[in-house]
Amino acid sequence: MTQLEDVATASAALVEAARAVVRAHGDENVHTVAAAVLDEHGRTHVGLNLYHFPGGPCAELVALAVARAAGARAPRLIVAVGDAGRGVLAPCGRDRQVLADYFPDIGVVIPAADGHQVTPIADLLPHSYRGPARQPQQLRFRAAHLPAVRAGGKRVTMRFDDPVHVGPALLVFGEVSLPGRITSTVARRVDSITDDEAREDGFADAAGVLPGLRDYYPQLRADSDIVIVHFELDD
Repeated sequence: MTQLEDVATASAALVEAARAVVRAHGDENVHTVAAAVLDEHGRTHVGLNLYHFPGGPCAELVALAVARAAGARAPRLIVAVGDAGRGVLAPCGRDRQVLADYFPDIGVVIPAADGHQVTPIADLLPHSYRGPARQPQQLRFRAAHLPAVRAGGKRVTMRFDDPVHVGPALLVFGEVSLPGRITSTVARRVDSITDDEAREDGFADAAGVLPGLRDYYPQLRADSDIVIVHFELDD
């Protein structure tokens, strides 16, 4: 299957997911649009709009929040479908700006003459507002990890109570800093981490994660939520 066929299959499935939600739960009054989001793990998350006369959240924003609550950090594709047979809807101006600001690599399913098509958000908002440049987030490590990161042997770190997000990052090792990027983040309870996930961060198995991380986070417990962070260095 080609990449184009993959996108067509994914977008068609996403449209059906949103259509099913608005058919089942729309009320032709307050909830009239459903949205579906495909995340970086291949999971689909759905949401409904909530109309209110001063303005309410659009379905796309609700679906994005649902995806975030489920651990998604890098949504790949989004679509909105209207009730009463309206089919696929293009995002409103506010949603376009939100998508462009927070998810600049996301694809958006929009109406087309033959049904629907996928377009990059940048094409829907080609001259979007850009605020002042921000300093990249910092991902701090102990200096002892520097050789492994430089050599490519370490590309995963686990963090507790340390907010991070997908995007550019400065990897800091004491006095040395390397430009890089956080490519994905996944929330996990410590006691739900698999052996494979543990080995990615250099542990022998999952049983070693809690005692190993307590060296960094003494207050960590087995039922604490941590974030598995995948990162890479800039070329």
